[in-house]
Amino acid sequence: MKDIELLVVDDTVANLEVISEILSSARYNVSAVTSGKRALKQLQSQAPALILLDIQMPEMDGFETCRQIKANPNTAGIPIIFITALSDAESVVKGFALGAVDYITKPFRKTELLARVRTQLNLYFLTERLEEQVINRTAELKTTLEKLQQSQLQIVQSEKMATLGNLVAGVAHEINNPLGFLNGSVNNGKGYVQDLLEHLALYQQHCPNPTDVIQDHAKEIDLDFLSEDLPKLLSSMKEATNRIKDISTSLRTFSRTDIDHKISANLHEGLDSTLMILKYRLKANEHRPAIKIVKEYGNVPVINCFPGQLNQVFINILANAIDMFDEMAQKTTFETFETQPQTITIQTEVLSETEWVEVRIRDNGTGMTDEVEARVFDHAFTTKGVGQGTGLGLAIAHQIITETHGGKLTAESALGKGSTFAIQLPLAEPSKLNADPTTIAPSKLVAR
Repeated sequence: MKDIELLVVDDTVANLEVISEILSSARYNVSAVTSGKRALKQLQSQAPALILLDIQMPEMDGFETCRQIKANPNTAGIPIIFITALSDAESVVKGFALGAVDYITKPFRKTELLARVRTQLNLYFLTERLEEQVINRTAELKTTLEKLQQSQLQIVQSEKMATLGNLVAGVAHEINNPLGFLNGSVNNGKGYVQDLLEHLALYQQHCPNPTDVIQDHAKEIDLDFLSEDLPKLLSSMKEATNRIKDISTSLRTFSRTDIDHKISANLHEGLDSTLMILKYRLKANEHRPAIKIVKEYGNVPVINCFPGQLNQVFINILANAIDMFDEMAQKTTFETFETQPQTITIQTEVLSETEWVEVRIRDNGTGMTDEVEARVFDHAFTTKGVGQGTGLGLAIAHQIITETHGGKLTAESALGKGSTFAIQLPLAEPSKLNADPTTIAPSKLVAR
């Protein structure tokens, strides 16, 4: 009981002595003051488990003292028992309305005083334990919620990539079959046309004076133009089929569904395939010129990773930058963009004296506020309008890099100067690394 602090407030010294003696005999640690003001001052330095408060006191009565105690967040939870000679209903109701938990009417019996004190202390400590349990349970629920959110991200990512992989595989198959036929036909067509043109030249050499009908028809179809343009047309068709083939290859590279184990992959191939997928969004539109892509690729070796998942990270970051540029275009003139081109710079390098590789994706856009930067990887956080963003893209990206690959994904930004996302990946398995990039990363993340 000696560890339990009680405060008695009464302007009558005799009452203080009696009450303090009774409570001390029950092994409570008792402090006594003779006024409400002194009680408030003592509460600033010491918070008791319970207060016994007289109502009828000069200067500041018990009701006002109680009101001020309950108005202070630091003392509002301390239970107060009024000790008074007033027993009318109005005083009782007023006391309870101010936050008192019980009344003891003078004169009182020792057993009654101790019983009421013990009851309120039991309730007080029970409430404290319940609040502590609520806090602990809330923390447990928060942890569970975070795990569920992470599981949700994993499910969304897995289903998204699996669906995309199946879709792209089907599209690539449907493209490749006619593309192979078209490519072969164009190659054959170029040979056929070359033979025909050589035959035509030979005919013109040996029959320089054709009939009027033949000469008129040659003029009608503009034979000279056809002879010159037809090979160019077939070459353009060949270039177009190669372009379609590159797109098909990029689709397959981008959406690799390598979900069972890590494989060796070239980061630059993944970045290039992602840029190919986004090429239509990088082109100029009615609101802005084309977005400029600057590639500063270093001498980076292949790494063991899940290429399809890394490509998802690349596209999430790049797509966000493009979205930001499109938003800027609503508020900026076309001419301004022409003098200050919208630029995305992609840099790769092996961090000096470490076994880590870094990919930096930097834009020269509007940048982020400190508040947005702090939450940019939070689940379901987005600054986009309703229907324009789910808030999952960067959260998924962060999970892929940190949990699946044992790497780091950080963002650094400044308003008006753009944003930089730095992806750091281990060249070896995390357990075998000799160095951590943390000491090097900050100097590499300055938003330029």
